[in-house]
Amino acid sequence: MAGSDRTASAPTAPAPPAAAPDAVKILVAGGFGVGKTTMVGSVSEIAPLRTEEPLTAAGLDVDDLAGIEEKRATTVALDFGRISIGRELVLYLFGTPGQQRFWFMWNDLAIGALGAVVLVDVRRPESSFAAIDFFERRGIPFVVGVNGFHGRHPYPAEAVREALALPAHVQVLLCDARDRASCRDVLVALIDQLIDAAAGAAAP
Repeated sequence: MAGSDRTASAPTAPAPPAAAPDAVKILVAGGFGVGKTTMVGSVSEIAPLRTEEPLTAAGLDVDDLAGIEEKRATTVALDFGRISIGRELVLYLFGTPGQQRFWFMWNDLAIGALGAVVLVDVRRPESSFAAIDFFERRGIPFVVGVNGFHGRHPYPAEAVREALALPAHVQVLLCDARDRASCRDVLVALIDQLIDAAAGAAAP
C-alpha cells in the first residue's frame, strides 16, 4: 500500500532436516537358554520380534535341558529389537537361536554385523563355547556378558574369563538379562570397543 511504512518480511527458510542416526547391527548370541531372548526384550525400545515356539516331547532327544529344566519355549529363528544410544546411534539387535540344530542360521544373521554380545550362563559355560568360537573365527569383535540368573553372580568376571580361556582384550561384564540398564551397559561397552578399534585403524 502506498505510503505504508511496513516492510515485507523475508520468508523463513525451513529448518534443515535432522540427520538420520547411524545404524549398527549387533548380534546377541550364546548357548541354549542363556537369556538371549530376555536380553533383547528387556533392552529394546520397541516391541521385540520373537520367534519362540513351545518345547515339545518330540524335541527331548535333541534339546539338552540339563540345568534349565524349567524352560518351556525356544527361539527357532531370531529375536529382533532396537535401542537408541544417544541421538546419533541406533543399534539393531538380532538374537541368535541357541540350539545346535539351528546354528546354520548364524552365518546369515552375521552378515553386516559389526559386533556381538555373547551371553554366558556360569552354570553351563560350555553352552557358549560355540558362539565364542564362531566370532573369533570370523574376526567379529565381541564382549561377553555373564548373565546372573536370579540376580546372583557366584564368580567374578576374571574367573569367568579364565574358565572360558578368553584373551585379555575380550571384555567380560557381569549383567542381568532382565534388567534394561544392565543390558544397555553391556551394549555401550561393545560400542566403545568398536569406536576405539575404528579410531586405531584410522590412525596414521
